[in-house]
Amino acid sequence: MTLKLTKNELRSQQTRFVQFLRYLPTLQLKKAMLQFEVGMAAAEIQSLTEEWRTAWVRVEGFSPFLLEKVTVNLVEYADVLHVKKSYENIAGVEIPIFQKVVFREPEYFLFDTPPWTEGASAFLRELVTAREKMNVAEEKKRSLEKELREVSIRVNLFEKVLIPRAQENIKKIKIFLGDQQLSAVAQAKVAKKKIFLRGA
Repeated sequence: MTLKLTKNELRSQQTRFVQFLRYLPTLQLKKAMLQFEVGMAAAEIQSLTEEWRTAWVRVEGFSPFLLEKVTVNLVEYADVLHVKKSYENIAGVEIPIFQKVVFREPEYFLFDTPPWTEGASAFLRELVTAREKMNVAEEKKRSLEKELREVSIRVNLFEKVLIPRAQENIKKIKIFLGDQQLSAVAQAKVAKKKIFLRGA
């Protein structure tokens, strides 16, 4: 698009420039908030990974019992029906928040199972819950990182393209209009001189 070298275009470019300068701090603030939230999400994932490892160690303590032939399949105790999540808006991004894991309740008769079954199933569920918490936290981090990339692109566009281009356009128009004004003054002086010489 060619730049019109007129006063109207100068006003338009100046208005656009002011709008860019007003909007840029908002984008920069959003970028900073998202960077903070991504860092918090990474720390949360690290904490949940430790929680999962702790649960894994507890389940490993029951591994000798898992080799026994029993009438109950312990995996059924950790069968996930669904993961309940809520969503929260952080810096314009809908992010998932872990609520709870809903497990399928296996049918069994208490006296048909070994005494350690309840403890082992509780630890298995704890392990699965820890894994699902990690999955939700990773989904949250991915959403935040995606939005951070998009906002960073916009900030760069404003800082490196739109604002400098508007400044350059304003400068070009002002130079052109200044040159036109000088030319008009010079022509007026020449015309005045000619009129003066004719009258003499």
